Amino acid sequence: MEKNPKIKTISDLAALLPKARDGKRIVLCHGVFDLLHIGHIRYFEQAKKHGDFLVVTVTPDRFVNKGPERPAFPENLRAEAIASLDVVDYVAINEWPTAVETIRILKPDIYAKGSEYVDVKNDITGKITDEENAIRAAGGNIVFTEDIVFSSSKLLNKNFSIFPEETRKFLEQFSSCHSSEDVIQYLQQAEKLKVLVIGETIIDEYNYCEPIGMTTKDPIIAVKYLSKEKFAGGILAAANHLANFCHIVDIITLLGEFETDETFVRENLNKKITPTFFYKRNSPTIVKRRFVDNYLTQKLFELHEINDSELDHDQETLLDEVLREKIPLYDVVIIIDYGHGMLTKDLIKTICNNAKFLAVNTQSNAGNRGFNVISKYSRADFISLNRSELNLEERNRHCKLEESITHVSKKMSCPKILITQGKSGNIYFDANEGFVETPAFATQVLDRMGAGDAVISLSSLCAFQGAPKEVVGFIANAVASQAVATVGHRRSIEPVPLYKHINTLMK
Repeated sequence: MEKNPKIKTISDLAALLPKARDGKRIVLCHGVFDLLHIGHIRYFEQAKKHGDFLVVTVTPDRFVNKGPERPAFPENLRAEAIASLDVVDYVAINEWPTAVETIRILKPDIYAKGSEYVDVKNDITGKITDEENAIRAAGGNIVFTEDIVFSSSKLLNKNFSIFPEETRKFLEQFSSCHSSEDVIQYLQQAEKLKVLVIGETIIDEYNYCEPIGMTTKDPIIAVKYLSKEKFAGGILAAANHLANFCHIVDIITLLGEFETDETFVRENLNKKITPTFFYKRNSPTIVKRRFVDNYLTQKLFELHEINDSELDHDQETLLDEVLREKIPLYDVVIIIDYGHGMLTKDLIKTICNNAKFLAVNTQSNAGNRGFNVISKYSRADFISLNRSELNLEERNRHCKLEESITHVSKKMSCPKILITQGKSGNIYFDANEGFVETPAFATQVLDRMGAGDAVISLSSLCAFQGAPKEVVGFIANAVASQAVATVGHRRSIEPVPLYKHINTLMK
């Protein structure tokens, strides 16, 4: 199909508009415009009244942060739909996340936004102020159109829902009881919290390969090595999530005495995080090296570089002294226990005795399966486990879920427990409010590694603040759906994409 001549690049417009101006006024509109509707058309018509030429720039797919499966329509189709409108003179796919750079280059006379942006508090991105400053610096003005407002996300959710009926009904019911502002406030209010994360550093290394078949002499798979990618994993990943939401995040963690990878660790920690490193004797920093099918992003096998023996007594004593000194200084202490020898019985006792609010996850993995159960801890204020980790604690793979949760809650005097169940969503228990089940929101699962770390990191902040049970479950699944949509720890959970995703789910 022949390209609409109205569709230009930003460079094209930068060359074309000065010639077209000739005393005429240029108006710029900018947005996602995922589902073109009457509200957009009215917005364009109102904007055009402020000038002679109307230019519309479209947010490119890679910068649309409204959750997995959005945008529903790719950037080229969105641009084509807008270009078909008579009121629009030119369309371009933007090259940046916001319109700031575009305004500087094109220097429009008017930058037009919808009436919903008049109150800057409604702009969760915080970018409308930057755009207003940019248009004034370019010698232009910002105007706000006044007409009916529709939401593309709401229309898509209602008429083109990507979720099964059960999930769609849950979201309708949840949204009728809570506003997105009510939900997001628990994440925004976490900024003032002081959080300490304790656990092992793990370097997660992905070796991307191309399987080439079985070897001729032995029954093993041969692969062709293609490339390598390293991630800051273990509690580093959890702390990076938290540092995007909290002003103070510190970690106490274990590196190896040799092959520490400390330079890599420091380079990949959010600069807001203050680390306290201990160096385990006769050990490397833990590396979990996965060999991954490059095409399917499917893990083939993995190799661990690890010494999983417990700490020497003198190292344990030194770490105990630091824990006793530091733990009382924090509002929330998060333990992610990978079961590789750092957290000994005595250290766990110190943590349990000194934490004001203790959130714990004991992970089950290939190196500890069956030995790393939550009852290692005498108490917790919030527990996050997956279903198999709960079953291990109960020594029963067919245990009744709610009975098991209640049993663990009483045994550990823990009032808040979150159990994640993959594609079945989660179930959350609050001793004062009871149980609530939340269906999964993930529609795109690229990699499940690290999802549990992301979930406990952010849901513990909400549990600490006493968020309603259904809000904790909702936020946990929103976080999980973002975590499984990225490979490894390439991206941390960030406020603006998460808030936009929450808004989208609740439209």
